[in-house]
Amino acid sequence: MKKLTNKEREVMELFWQYGDMFVRELLEHYEEPRPHFNTLSTIVRRLEQQGYLGHKQYGTTYQYHALISEQDYAKNNIFRLVDDYIKDSYKGLVSAFLKEEKLSVDELRDLLSQVEEYKKTK
Repeated sequence: MKKLTNKEREVMELFWQYGDMFVRELLEHYEEPRPHFNTLSTIVRRLEQQGYLGHKQYGTTYQYHALISEQDYAKNNIFRLVDDYIKDSYKGLVSAFLKEEKLSVDELRDLLSQVEEYKKTK
């Protein structure tokens, strides 16, 4: 799936938080100054074309819903990041977190324990 722009991500976060919505309902979750209805509608339609949203039709209006969970989106982005920037090296990813002190040695030990437990169940 394509990476979301900041505005697309903002819209998706509202769907993940509040569930199914019409564009008018989505608009109500924005603080002033709110985006224009047509602008928001365009973003929603683009998200639907990209496979992030689906809809149910009620007469002439559509109620939209997320087709991908926030967790699945995050997971896909992590894999894309590794593929694009770290050249498929998950070891390199962990190493980068360690070097930047975003991951402690204790957290790394915990991750290793989780990997070992996972492998035991396979």
